[in-house]
Amino acid sequence: MTSTLPVFTQRHLLGIEPLSRPEIEALLDLADEAVAISRQIEKKRSTLRGRTQINLFFEASTRTQSSFELAGKRLGADVMNMAVAASSVKKGETLIDTAMTLNAMRPDILVVRHHAAGAVSLLARKVDCSVINAGDGAHEHPTQALLDALTIRRNLGRIEGLTVAICGDILHSRVARSNILLLGKLGARVRVVGPSTLLPAGVEAMGVEVFRDMRAGLADADVVMMLRLQRERMAGAFVPSAKEYFRFFGLDQEKLSRARPGALVMHPGPMNRGVEIDTAVADGAQSLIREQVEMGVAVRMAVLEALARNLPNA
Repeated sequence: MTSTLPVFTQRHLLGIEPLSRPEIEALLDLADEAVAISRQIEKKRSTLRGRTQINLFFEASTRTQSSFELAGKRLGADVMNMAVAASSVKKGETLIDTAMTLNAMRPDILVVRHHAAGAVSLLARKVDCSVINAGDGAHEHPTQALLDALTIRRNLGRIEGLTVAICGDILHSRVARSNILLLGKLGARVRVVGPSTLLPAGVEAMGVEVFRDMRAGLADADVVMMLRLQRERMAGAFVPSAKEYFRFFGLDQEKLSRARPGALVMHPGPMNRGVEIDTAVADGAQSLIREQVEMGVAVRMAVLEALARNLPNA
């Protein structure tokens, strides 16, 4: 990839919040180039040759971890996946201890997913390398928002002025938070749609329109972004039942018909079919769910390259 990134000077990617619009657009432009590379027979580049990338996942995520691994390898990095379940963390080692141990191994890039919001930022302050947030609690998931934006931009040609409806479990979703921030910075009109129990208090302050009725929330939307019902983060009953939830907030063909004709359907995965999305819609002509997976590798290649350009060479 040959694009210059004169505006991208970040040492870490901990969230969308610190990024400027030019920085976001520079990453998306670089990711566009990575898509072309990934579609070639010869996918290997030497951009990160000699660099070491450690994927440190305290939460399981096959999709995100595998795409970061593939992205690093396509750019020529030495990639190590650290199995936290079998590590010293399980024996009582603290996050700071783990950070100091890894720092002593002199990695160049650390990709971290953690169940606690803010844990990745804490770790970034304790290491000398660049750190990428691959999801921290209900806080942020910046590369997911970037890949969603790339998918939208490649299909609709722009993000400025589009109406995007983010639907479902907004309360527990780091994907929702990162997308609200990123889409807002790029000039989209963002709506959040869900039952009152799954909407964060004060969400209006993030500059979104709030809907508690699915059909009203989808009216004239250009993009419908569904979210997984995150039962593992719920302490108590937030919805009466999966069947009742699907009836009111699951995306089926009838509800989708309220959006603009040909509106894009997206989902960060993994999907709960029949809970937040109907199979016919998930596999339908308007669905970009599989394309999002491809864009995930490209965006992560772009982020790795952008951060590597700012690493010291000595």
